[in-house]
Amino acid sequence: MHVDNLKKELRDRKYRMTPQREQVLKVFVETNSEHLGAEEVYRYLLNKKLNVSKATVYRTIDLLVELGFLRKLQFGEGVYRYELVDREGRHSHFICNSCGRIYELKGELSPDKVMSMYVEFLKNKGYIVEEIDLKFRGICPKCSKK
Repeated sequence: MHVDNLKKELRDRKYRMTPQREQVLKVFVETNSEHLGAEEVYRYLLNKKLNVSKATVYRTIDLLVELGFLRKLQFGEGVYRYELVDREGRHSHFICNSCGRIYELKGELSPDKVMSMYVEFLKNKGYIVEEIDLKFRGICPKCSKK
């Protein structure tokens, strides 16, 4: 589905659908959008014996962000990570301070529900909220059992 949508979007914007663009998007689909960095995407493609340059991976990821297929995230590690845009709604993240794993929090902990009070407050003060990036940090259940 994502690949078909990408093909249509690229066509609409007068871009070509190259095998490299398709492969980069497929990495996020195949890994279930595990918050990969560009270097990880590049290594993933190399491990699959696909011929793609590092520069192409970076440019393709930037294009996929621009087209709205990927979301650019920063978790304080000094690198950008990316995930597939969830068409069903936004979600929050929990970052384990022990193992570094990133968990997606969906449903009741959606940014829309948790932050609605703050957004309303900011709107009343004249701020325009364009994006909510809610992150929780702590120790995950696996690490807390150790």
